[in-house]
Amino acid sequence: MQKTLELILPLCLLALQAIPAAAADADKTRAKKADETYQRLFRAERQEDPSDPELMQILQEFIFGEVFYIGDLDDKTRELITVTSLATIQTLPQLKAHINAALNVGNDPVAVREAIYLCAPFIGFPRTLNAVAVFNEVAKARGIKLPLKKQGTVTDKNRYEKGLAVQSPLYGEEVKSAMASLPAPYNEKVPYILTSFGFGDFYTREGLTLRQKELLVLVSLAAAGDEKQLSAHIVGNLKAGNSKETLLAAMVQAMPYIGMPPALTAINLIKNTDAENYQPIYEN
Repeated sequence: MQKTLELILPLCLLALQAIPAAAADADKTRAKKADETYQRLFRAERQEDPSDPELMQILQEFIFGEVFYIGDLDDKTRELITVTSLATIQTLPQLKAHINAALNVGNDPVAVREAIYLCAPFIGFPRTLNAVAVFNEVAKARGIKLPLKKQGTVTDKNRYEKGLAVQSPLYGEEVKSAMASLPAPYNEKVPYILTSFGFGDFYTREGLTLRQKELLVLVSLAAAGDEKQLSAHIVGNLKAGNSKETLLAAMVQAMPYIGMPPALTAINLIKNTDAENYQPIYEN
């Protein structure tokens, strides 16, 4: 027994001594990943923040060394998600940095602008205009000629019909049915506005695919804390062709920007929501 202990104790001591080294290696690996991601996004090396070095280290290694490596999303999609999140919550200094990052990783300027335009029905025009102003500032600084190419596809005569053609396969007539009991003219005008404005004026625009639009709308709703709307748009995403894995990855990507509570709420709903068990969010 004595000999056995004599053999085991040195091994245990070596193992204990190795724990801090292993932790240091893990930190190095995360830091290394953060360095590489930061370079791709911002075309610069990470520097220690002169005022708040600890917070910035936590932030950068979490976002760029961890979150960016969770889920199967490319950098272009991740940065469109980030731009949408920041536009929604109106953190404009960070939005400026990430518009630059979105362009640095290969997004077309039109795609970045369309991601911001798409927020309008969900966050309102004033906040959208704030975000557009930041985009225009970045575009001018990078020598991108404005205005960008127009992406609208509808006219005043066909915006309702074209919007309905996008809306119906994804969402059916839930809102129209629910609003039928409103007094005139609201029983007709409210669903008309949703179809012609939300879908006709915005969803029919070019520059982003339908799958991209649905994904970014879900991100915007989560960022705004619009919990009631999430289930409908989770189903809309699934019908548009996005997998649950993509939706979950998008929420993890948005989490550092929008905060854990709204991200976790969305993640839980994604887990539990399917087209087969969806319950209408509006009452008839």
